[in-house]
Amino acid sequence: MIPEHARIAGEDALNDAIDILKRGGLVAFPTETVYGLGADARNPVAVRRIFAVKQRPANHPLIVHLADVSQLAQWAQAIPDVAWRLAEQFWPGPLAMILPKHPDVPLEVTGGQQTVALRIPDNPLALALLRQFGSGIAAPSANRFNHVSPTQAAHVLSELGDRIELILDGGDCRVGLESTIVDLTGCQPRILRPGHISPEQIADVIGQPVTLSNGIETRAPGTLALHYAPDTPSALCTQSELLQQVAEYLSKKRSVGILSWRDYPQFEGRVRLQKMSDDPVAYGHDLYAALRQLDQQGLDKILVEAVPDDESWLAVNDRLRKATAAISV
Repeated sequence: MIPEHARIAGEDALNDAIDILKRGGLVAFPTETVYGLGADARNPVAVRRIFAVKQRPANHPLIVHLADVSQLAQWAQAIPDVAWRLAEQFWPGPLAMILPKHPDVPLEVTGGQQTVALRIPDNPLALALLRQFGSGIAAPSANRFNHVSPTQAAHVLSELGDRIELILDGGDCRVGLESTIVDLTGCQPRILRPGHISPEQIADVIGQPVTLSNGIETRAPGTLALHYAPDTPSALCTQSELLQQVAEYLSKKRSVGILSWRDYPQFEGRVRLQKMSDDPVAYGHDLYAALRQLDQQGLDKILVEAVPDDESWLAVNDRLRKATAAISV
C-alpha cells in the first residue's frame, strides 16, 4: 500500500529503500544527472509500475543502473571491447551504453527490444543503494513523462509524491542533465542522446569516430521530439524574436517568462526574467530548476533565448529543442 505522500529521507533510510524495492515498490533516488525513479529491474511487475506512475509508453525503454562493472555481463552479452574501455574511463559517470541484452533481462525494461541501456551513476547515495540492493535498478527520471526532469528531491515530491513510497534526498544533482547515451550494437558507435560526456571524449577513448543519431533505429530514453517540457507553453527563439514576442505579449497585457543567458534590464512588470549562465556546464546544471521556477509563475508563455550552436552546447541545445518542441515562434 502506497502512503498518502512519499517520505523524504536520507542515507539512514537505505534499509527501508531496499525493503521497498524487494517488495516491488518504487524508490526515487539521486544520481549525478537527475533524480531517478527506481524499481527492481529483475521484477517485471515492479518495472510496469514505473510506466504506470510516469504515464510513460511501454515501448520507451529504461536505463538499468548498476553498482559495479563486474555486473555488466549479467545484463548484456556479446559485449564489445569498446564497452569495457568506456566503462573503465567513464564509470561511475553520466554515460549509458546500449548493448545486446542478456536473455534474463525482462523485455519490460527494454521496451520490447533486444538491447539494454546500462550505466553506473556517480553519486554516493545512489551507489550505496545499488551496492546494498545487489542487483540492477531500472530508473528513468522521477517525473511525469515528457515533463521537466527533477534535480532536487522537492521536484520529485511535487510530481510523484502521492504515487511512490520513498524519496532518498541527496541534495542537488551535480550535473543536472541526463546521461549521454551511446549505442554500441552496430558497426559504428552512435550517440542517441547527448550529455555531459561529449562525442569527442568518447571517440578519444575508443579510437574511432562516433555519429549523432535521432534514436529512431534503436529506441532510447529522451529521444522523442517533445521531452523535458514545462506545462506552460514555451518557445525557443532568437534574441530579435524574443524582443518582438515580449512586446506583443505586453501590448496584450499578458505575462511572459524569459529564460536567457543575456541581461534584459529594460523588462518590467509582467515579464519574469530567469537569468542563466553563459557557461554551458553551469547552464545545463541550472536548466531544469529554472524551467520549473518559471513554470510555477502562472505565466501565459515562456520564451527561451537560443544558446550558441557549437559543440560545447550540444546537450543543452538538445534539451531546449525538445522542451519547446510543441510551439515555434
